[in-house]
Amino acid sequence: MLFRVFCAATLVCVAALAQSKADLILQNGKVITLDPQHPQAQAIAVRAGRILAVGSTASMKTLAGSQTKIVDLGGNLAIPGFIEGHGHFMGVGEAQMNLNLRNARNWDEIVAMVAEAARKAPPGTWILGRGFHQSKWDKVPQPNVQGFPLHAELSRVSPNNPVWLTHASGHAAMVNEAALKQAEVTAKTPDPPGGEILKDANGQPTGLLQEKAQGLIGPAYRAYLSKRTPAEVEADSRKQAELAAKEAIANGITTFEDAGSSLETVDLLMRMVDAGKMDVRLWVMLREPNAKMEQQIQRYRIQDAGDHHLTVRAIKRQMDGALGSRGAWLLAPYSDLPNSSGLNTEDPADIRKTAEIAIQHGFQLCVHAIGDRANRETLDLFESAFRAHPDKRDFRWRVEHAQHLDPADIPR
Repeated sequence: MLFRVFCAATLVCVAALAQSKADLILQNGKVITLDPQHPQAQAIAVRAGRILAVGSTASMKTLAGSQTKIVDLGGNLAIPGFIEGHGHFMGVGEAQMNLNLRNARNWDEIVAMVAEAARKAPPGTWILGRGFHQSKWDKVPQPNVQGFPLHAELSRVSPNNPVWLTHASGHAAMVNEAALKQAEVTAKTPDPPGGEILKDANGQPTGLLQEKAQGLIGPAYRAYLSKRTPAEVEADSRKQAELAAKEAIANGITTFEDAGSSLETVDLLMRMVDAGKMDVRLWVMLREPNAKMEQQIQRYRIQDAGDHHLTVRAIKRQMDGALGSRGAWLLAPYSDLPNSSGLNTEDPADIRKTAEIAIQHGFQLCVHAIGDRANRETLDLFESAFRAHPDKRDFRWRVEHAQHLDPADIPR
């Protein structure tokens, strides 16, 4: 439940509302209101998903009717729901269905997890995982390139199953030999624009794919997924959304800002919202190619559908990668990788086109920028768009992350 409006805890307020009986009363708790005048209360009365009043347990009694559900908090804390300001909703759900690598202490533990999964998986089944971060391991893998392991051990324990392990940042992935073969990635494969195939001293792929290079695996994985029936696709996607909502609620998150979903995903979320099957309020950024966006974007402008459970009014773009995988686009080379300043993952010209689409259709533009070079390019792009449309107001465009800024750009 998202506590959005708080009524002052006075008998006058409660008396005025007494004619409207509550559906739910939470009482005998420590209620944090976020109202400086009345920072804490004992009870909350709710009707039709909206708060009627906040006050003492005794003062809520006049709002209780024969159908009112009363929950005794037993002195426990009740707070407003958290808002996740930037996450990947379907990815949260998908992660629940795959190997969780977040707590792995080193590469050896990850290899052991994959080996166990491979023993149980039929040949040809893809093994997926997410959450590893090489900088947090208790030992550096040997051998390694730039601190990342080579795929040899991973490939040894999973010869019959393609393996795709996504970095905690989502901006790199480690794959095994079976996945590289299916994707036809070899020593001769060039780096794609905005990506890098990490290679060893002999020019062979290590299995680590940076940023857009992850997309090289995409066609092979999609071919595997294409064997599913439409009903299986719907069921898998719905399960991802359900698991994501469950994970959010378990952590007190009642509103989730989804940083980039397809039109098809929005269609699924809309079906779930219409059916009353979505427990989290979603604010979604669209992520589609410009050509597709131009054709369909206006149909996807959605405001507070399903009792405020789905809003779509932003577009997501990505200027660079992540710092942990050295994909953030910097003004100067990395101190521990002097031959690289990171990656520009999307052509700024394409993002400028997106900016025009956003202005034309009244959408927000949200641009991922972590490195100082990426942030400068993003600010330049925003500034240019604003100057070109002096008649427009209230853009509310966002820089997602803004992690590293040159001091000269901070005032901007």
